[in-house]
Amino acid sequence: MPSSGTYEILCLENPLLDIQAQGDEALLEKYGLKANDAILAEEKHMGLYEELMNGRDAKLLAGGAAQNTARGAQYLLPADSVMFIGCVGKDKYADILQEANKQAGLKVNYRVDEEQPTGRCGVVITGHNRSMCTDLAAANCYKIEHLKENWNLVEKSKAYYVGGYHLTVCVPAVMALAEEAAKENKPFILSLSAPFIPQFFKDPLDQTAPYWDYVIGNETEAMSYADSHDLNTHDIPTIAKHLANLPKKNSQRKRTAIITQGTDPTIIAVQGEDDVRSFPVHPIEKSEIVDTTGAGDAFAGGFFAGVAKGEKLETCVDMGSWLAALSLRELGPSYPFPKQSYTASS
Repeated sequence: MPSSGTYEILCLENPLLDIQAQGDEALLEKYGLKANDAILAEEKHMGLYEELMNGRDAKLLAGGAAQNTARGAQYLLPADSVMFIGCVGKDKYADILQEANKQAGLKVNYRVDEEQPTGRCGVVITGHNRSMCTDLAAANCYKIEHLKENWNLVEKSKAYYVGGYHLTVCVPAVMALAEEAAKENKPFILSLSAPFIPQFFKDPLDQTAPYWDYVIGNETEAMSYADSHDLNTHDIPTIAKHLANLPKKNSQRKRTAIITQGTDPTIIAVQGEDDVRSFPVHPIEKSEIVDTTGAGDAFAGGFFAGVAKGEKLETCVDMGSWLAALSLRELGPSYPFPKQSYTASS
C-alpha cells in the first residue's frame, strides 16, 4: 500500500468477465442485439455466451466498466493506489479477474456469493462496433453489509468512483459513498454508464445527482439523460451545462460534467461557468484501432488519475485521451505492458 496507507480512488461497480468474440449481422439478429449498445441480458440472450465461447474462439478478459476504469487509473498512479469493490461468484472466472487485477497492481475487495456465478458480459465485435450483453449474476448480489464491513477502506480512500450500472444493483451502497463524500469533502464521481440507466433507472440516478462532483458519460448517454429529463435538446454542450448546474449538496466543490464523443471532441462544463469547453481527442489512425471495448472506461481512468494527482483540467483530459488511445490499440479493456509513461501532448 502507499506509504500513507490510503487509496487515491475507491471504485464500486460490477466485476464481470468479458467473453469477447467477432460476430456478424446474423448473430446480432439472432439475439436481437444492436451493433453498438449495452444491455442487460434476458432469458433469450442466455445462449449467446456458450455460442461465443464454443463457436467463435472467444477471448476471456477482465471487464466491468468501473473495474476497467480502476485498472486504467492504477496504470497511471503509484502501485496500490486504487481499490475496487464488487461481487463475484466462487468459480474459476473470479480467479481470472483476480489474476488480471493482480497483474495491473489493482487492489480488490470482492464480496463472494456462494450461489451465483461470476457475472459475464458477451461482447460481440462487428467492425469497429461492439454490442455488450451483460448477465450480472453474482455482480447483482452486492450487499451494503459488505461495504459496511469494509468501511475502513472507504475512510482510507480520497475519492469515490461509482459506475452507473451499480444503480441496478445496490443503491444503498452508492448512497453511502455519496453521503460520506459530501460529509468529508471528498470527490464523488458518477459515470452514466449506458443509455438505459437514465432511461430506466432515472429515480435512483436522480437520487445520486446532488452528490456528483464529477459526472461523466458519452454522447448517447447524455442524449438519453436529456430525453428522460425532458430537456428537449440533443445539443451536447447544452446538456453538459445542465448537468453541471443541477442542485448540489457539497458547496465546497464545483461540479464538472464531462461528455466524451468517440473521436469527436470531449465537452466539459463546470458549475457556474458560462463557457462550455471542448477538447480534441488524441488522433489515432483507424488502421491502428484493434478494439473499442472499454475506451470510454480508459478515458475515465486517465482523467481521474489526473484528478487524484491534482492536475489541472486540461491535463486530466489529456491523460484520459492518452490512455484511451493506448487502450484502442489493445484487445479488450486493457493497456500495454511494460507500462508506458504518460507524457503531456504539446
